[in-house]
Amino acid sequence: MDFSLPEEYEMLRDTARKFAQTHIAPHAQQWDADANYPDEIIGKLGGQGFMGILVPQEYGGSGGTHTMFAIVLEELARHDGGLCLAVEAHNGLCCSHILIGGNEAQKKKYLPALAAGEQIGCWCLTEPSSGSDAAAMKSRAVRDGDHYVLNGTKQFITNGERAGAYVIMARTSEGEGGRGVSAFVVERGTPGLSTGKRETKLGMRSSDTVQVIMDNLRVPKENLLGKEGEGFNDVKKVLEGGRAVISAMSIGFARGAVEEAVRYAKERIAFKQPIINLQAIQHKLADMATQLEAGRLLAYQACTLMDQGQSTKRAAPMAKLFCSEMATRVCMDAIQVLGGYGYLSEYNVERYMRDAKLIEIGEGTSEVMRTLVARTL
Repeated sequence: MDFSLPEEYEMLRDTARKFAQTHIAPHAQQWDADANYPDEIIGKLGGQGFMGILVPQEYGGSGGTHTMFAIVLEELARHDGGLCLAVEAHNGLCCSHILIGGNEAQKKKYLPALAAGEQIGCWCLTEPSSGSDAAAMKSRAVRDGDHYVLNGTKQFITNGERAGAYVIMARTSEGEGGRGVSAFVVERGTPGLSTGKRETKLGMRSSDTVQVIMDNLRVPKENLLGKEGEGFNDVKKVLEGGRAVISAMSIGFARGAVEEAVRYAKERIAFKQPIINLQAIQHKLADMATQLEAGRLLAYQACTLMDQGQSTKRAAPMAKLFCSEMATRVCMDAIQVLGGYGYLSEYNVERYMRDAKLIEIGEGTSEVMRTLVARTL
């Protein structure tokens, strides 16, 4: 059994790491404080192929695997969770749904600009009154000649303020569970499509999170993704893949916390010696590093199974469950190692902790992940 990565994957890691260290790390604290990142960074990410990493080359993408996507996400999350979340939602949700449910014309129309970083995409599923119970959505789409008319409100939408393409779920008919849900791709600027105020968040602050509002939004029937009333089947496929790769974001936060804690422990002098010589600190760092490595193995296993076309009904929620909760614990431990300095905003570890917490909630809560794992036992 070989746990080493192929050479091309190692080269991708090096490229992503250098990009993140050069273009993200120097600005991450300021972007967090400003609750914003500059638009031009999306174009730079697109130039590296990161905005279309799962998109086949025939549509302008990199034609990469889920494991390659996970590698990139870890390197981006190591320095800024908000920007990484924007890339993850763009690739793992919006582009993935177009790839899964879109026809050839839709793929050729929307994917090239998204893959190039000329546009960023968003995915609109959650509503003010339906989160984990996503099938309980109240948004409606009514057929009117050659168009559908959409009405409703989506909540907690990453990239909603900046997006050039929106994948929106709405009910076209009543049915049990997800039956009767359809998906549509909608372009920015379409009359009837608007966004609410940018949310103020605990973490992932550099990314924009807003309500997406549909008020008699007229969408051409050609913009229906997949079959009418069967869109929720594609939603489940998108989420399963997303859970595999979003685990890599947690790996990035935890790795950052471990690296920052080790560096500080080597420099901080207490009782006439670096605190890394103290057994209490050594044991804490050892536990942190062990949990990080276990999480990486779970995440890579889920992504590898996805790339092989095998079922990830157990592996993906297991990876997300363990990695998300692991990252929060490791980041909290890093704050403890840094002591009072770990509590200050000028140090990175408190930001990693704030960013990490969202992965226990977004794209399926830890409680939902436990339910999904239990169903496979």
